[in-house]
Amino acid sequence: MWEIRTILIEDKNYPKLLKKNKDAPKVLYYRGKIENEENCFAIVGTRMCSPYGKQVALEIAGDLAETGLTIVSGLAPGIDTFVHTATVERNKRTIAVLGTGVDEKSIYPQSNLKLAEKILETGGALISEYPAGTRGTQFTFPQRNRIISGLSLGVLVVEAKEKSGALITADWAKKQGRKVFAVPGPIHSSNSKGPHYLIKTGAKLVENANDILKELNLELLKSDINKKIKGETIEENLILGALEEGGLDIEKLIERTKLSAAKVASTLAILEIKGEVKNLGGNIYAISHR
Repeated sequence: MWEIRTILIEDKNYPKLLKKNKDAPKVLYYRGKIENEENCFAIVGTRMCSPYGKQVALEIAGDLAETGLTIVSGLAPGIDTFVHTATVERNKRTIAVLGTGVDEKSIYPQSNLKLAEKILETGGALISEYPAGTRGTQFTFPQRNRIISGLSLGVLVVEAKEKSGALITADWAKKQGRKVFAVPGPIHSSNSKGPHYLIKTGAKLVENANDILKELNLELLKSDINKKIKGETIEENLILGALEEGGLDIEKLIERTKLSAAKVASTLAILEIKGEVKNLGGNIYAISHR
């Protein structure tokens, strides 16, 4: 259904912003829909992300997608996966730039095949400079990062260690004259080293989507993105209150709320159905800002 197509740099439909870069690929292989002119924004980060990183990626990617920006990332495990997921959950457009071929057998990681399908179903695209059958290598993944930044008005790094592919993307962004943004984190976390280095060297510190929209001179989100969610019962409010500072696992929620394990589990199930909390994986829950 989603056949692989090619587009040459000379073609009129080749992405305009990417074409301006001297290192733009001469040919792109893609599945889905490619646009000549659109406002794209890239969000990248570590594969080994924390619950904090997951929550931030989901919130900011989702909020930016709601403004009409096309969200770009690399389909890698970790932050990239949460970025694409947040976008397709809202039925918005996202582009995955791969360091492999865009055929199903080559896509990395294979665990993201369903997500790749969802990206195509929601009007997005899978893009690569490598032909079908190309497997990822230590060379292809860093190389594709210049396409992620090249397509985009700016790049946000959520979590990244000192030597991270996300920092390579930020470096490409600087060379290409794109704006670089970073989310601060706990000072003792190795995942904060990359973003903090970027902030110290001129990246814009980001706490929410409006920080990015303001810098790009785009219309701000009108809704209060920091608005508190109120529960309908005492138990719901206790759990939502405990989650205000970030994601927690069930054990921590039991400890903080003093509710029984059964009551925490049943209340979380109700809040999840309402779309007010989200399971980040490993039974770690966070408030969902949808």
